Amino acid sequence: MVTALAILVILLMLCSLALHIFGLPANWLILALAACWKFYQPVAITWNFIIILGMIALAGEVFEFMAQYLGCKKYGATGRGNIGAFIGAIAGAILGAPFFFGLGALPGALLGSFGGCFALELTHGRSFAEARYSAWGAFWGKAFGMAMKISLGVWMFVMSVPKIWPS
Repeated sequence: MVTALAILVILLMLCSLALHIFGLPANWLILALAACWKFYQPVAITWNFIIILGMIALAGEVFEFMAQYLGCKKYGATGRGNIGAFIGAIAGAILGAPFFFGLGALPGALLGSFGGCFALELTHGRSFAEARYSAWGAFWGKAFGMAMKISLGVWMFVMSVPKIWPS
């Protein structure tokens, strides 16, 4: 019975990694599944391990946020353009979600980041070329941040499997 439940939890963790594509909190779901396993098998996973997973999940959110912020700044975006990039990424993910069976959330977030930064840079009085350049910084920063967050989710999964799989 323990082996069957371990397989189920590991498969759920693996499937939760796919939630990154939809812009959903996959790393937090992995953390929740590990915490549930902690309650089911108290010896298998320690609270320190759960805390470490929580710190990794939080680091993924911070990396995603900071990568977009620093990408905007590196490419010369103003504070207004940076805010536009964040709002645009959220709006793009929401608006893109209905397309391609939910897979549109990923390109929607990237294009929304670009569009939000671009639009608010133009309203700030920047030239078209300057606004476009800043928007590319938002786009690439968001892409790098998402890649880092997904990588940390994979790391959380890989760290959790040996703790869950019965030995």
